[in-house]
Amino acid sequence: MTEISPEQLQQWKKQHGDVYVVDVDGRKAWLKRPDRKTLSYAGSVATKDPIKFNEILLANCWLGGDEAIKTDDTLFLSVSQVLGTLVEVREATLVKL
Repeated sequence: MTEISPEQLQQWKKQHGDVYVVDVDGRKAWLKRPDRKTLSYAGSVATKDPIKFNEILLANCWLGGDEAIKTDDTLFLSVSQVLGTLVEVREATLVKL
């Protein structure tokens, strides 16, 4: 899958909220944000195996795309560099009452 239809994109957005596309040398993958369960699981292995962290994140955020991104080491490592941006952390404030 190198392209998706506007209808497919709208369906994903309705189901998952924000949808992202990552492009490596013309190969594309569509991703959603990871949920808390995924982050917990990936985080539990991150200190021992950072590559496994990225594999878990990619697998659980994957909506569709070129499967070579999952299997080709060069493509996977390239995508791994941007996977962390899927985790959005907003600024919070804490006020003592």
